[in-house]
Amino acid sequence: MKNNLRENWTGRMGFIFATAGFAIGLGNIWRFSYVAGNNGGGAFLIIYLIVILLFGIPLFYAEAALGRKTQSGIIIGLRKLTRKGSPWVLIGWLGTLAAVLISSYYFMIMGWIIDYFFKILSGTFKGASTSQIANTYEEMVSNPWEVILFSLLSAVLIAVIVGRGVKNGIEKFSKFVMPLLIILLVVLAAFSISLPGAMEGIMWYLKPDFSVVTASTVLEAIGQAFFSVGIGLAATFTYGSYLKRENSNLVTDGIWVISLDTFVAFISGLVIFPALFAFDIAPDSGAGLLFLTIPNLFDLLPGGMFFGLLFFFLVIIAGLSTGVGLVEGVVVNIAEVFNLKRNTSIIISTILLMILAIPSILSQGPWQEVMLFGMNLFDFIDYLSGNILLPLGGLLISLYVTFAWKFKNYKEELNIGTTKLKITRTLQPVITVLIPCLILYVLVSSVL
Repeated sequence: MKNNLRENWTGRMGFIFATAGFAIGLGNIWRFSYVAGNNGGGAFLIIYLIVILLFGIPLFYAEAALGRKTQSGIIIGLRKLTRKGSPWVLIGWLGTLAAVLISSYYFMIMGWIIDYFFKILSGTFKGASTSQIANTYEEMVSNPWEVILFSLLSAVLIAVIVGRGVKNGIEKFSKFVMPLLIILLVVLAAFSISLPGAMEGIMWYLKPDFSVVTASTVLEAIGQAFFSVGIGLAATFTYGSYLKRENSNLVTDGIWVISLDTFVAFISGLVIFPALFAFDIAPDSGAGLLFLTIPNLFDLLPGGMFFGLLFFFLVIIAGLSTGVGLVEGVVVNIAEVFNLKRNTSIIISTILLMILAIPSILSQGPWQEVMLFGMNLFDFIDYLSGNILLPLGGLLISLYVTFAWKFKNYKEELNIGTTKLKITRTLQPVITVLIPCLILYVLVSSVL
């Protein structure tokens, strides 16, 4: 793919909304809640916030700055900075692999959400008990043909948005939906914490119990933070490559992106966990957490059907914005590495990812007895991509900054376009020592 075909964001707000849209999506509304639920709530939240502050911001800066510098996808970009066959290019291949794996099951989750939208529209959950809602969820995920149909619909929608390009597709889409989603989440959080019995859920979510923390908990927090922010996924690098040096301020814009992303993750927890305890649902119910709590919540809310439809519509839109970022990273790398036209790469990527989604879909039904390392296929793919490949990608990025790019060049590149807030040498020990040592320690400890 020739570089003169590369588009750019219309300006700083385009980058902020598009990148925040990619980060916010289902990573915060769906995945954050169920991962926090599986890892003790309050303690996980504290560790997650620390990881975002110490790891997320410096590594986000590194990926976005490298993308802006090379004006390419991550594989070709690292080849430009080093050479073809350089070990550092492995960062790009691992990131693209992680994006492929996550995209494959992401289509399935999007299929669930679109399916739920139509179930609410048909009145399926009106007056339903908690057990009836749980049965509806179980029946849905165990029906592969139903899920494949809606997953395919999500794949086509994502492909259409990506096909419209950076300005007319990704940017316009993100600018429209993100403010609406944030407003609705705040309203839902206020209603959720007002429910009888909700205070127990608030305390569980906000009061840390560090006795439940293990190396695996920390690894889950790192994986979730990297998944949410987009570190090690090729997408942040790709979105950075659409920036123009002369009208971008990565230092300030990066803080805006990560602040919006973290705020939505936190608010999503305030929607889910108070409602969980109010409806007597276990917080460690896994990937179906969103689908068990939200229908209960809207059934109690005046005008619940309308707000339920609005919520799942906006979650579909938010999910699409994350899916667009994941698929865009795959599309750009396939196009550049194999010298394909963008539309050809979109078609190939969509077909490939949809085929790869089938094992995750079947793992919830006919293949639920198929296990890898004690996990079904969906859980294994989620664990491998989120808890292994993303932290490993973050580790390699920090090592690249330390030994190949050098912190001096990292600092100078980021400070291009800045005005007041600048990167200083105080960040050097964080990205060159603290980040690689902690990620390596947590990875080894978790495996052992």
